Amino acid sequence: MPRYTPEQLARRNASVWTTVQAILAPIQFLIFLGGVTVTYLYKYDIWIDNFAWVTFFVTLKTFMLFLIFITGGFFEKEVFGAFAFAPEFFWEDFGSSIAMVVHVSYFVLFYMGFDHSILVWTALAAYLSYLVNAAQFVIRLILEKRHEKKVKAGGAA
Repeated sequence: MPRYTPEQLARRNASVWTTVQAILAPIQFLIFLGGVTVTYLYKYDIWIDNFAWVTFFVTLKTFMLFLIFITGGFFEKEVFGAFAFAPEFFWEDFGSSIAMVVHVSYFVLFYMGFDHSILVWTALAAYLSYLVNAAQFVIRLILEKRHEKKVKAGGAA
């Protein structure tokens, strides 16, 4: 089932927010890879023994998650008319919301003084929630690109 009407597709292709999302998404993924790596190395006491690095990467990742959600909201508003939870992006936005809650829970637990081992598991849960959410977007992107190719092939025939 296609996500975009022809009018929405034209707005998507003309939107500056499409470009912004295309730039921010890989940056966020690189931060995710760095964060997972640092958290893993800290957890198993390999090369990293300063917990501040774990918190630094969770902070950076959380900032990027919120930034991409906000700019994605501008994208959705321009293309679908709703800042968030447009029907076409409901499940992706729902997944992003869960990822944000898990990321923010890291800071709640941090400020409550929880042990580093709990915070490490919370950081890993935050990264996992992001990974699931990113997979949602990638799968939908692949399906939509496939649909666009079919439409173009059918339109050219």
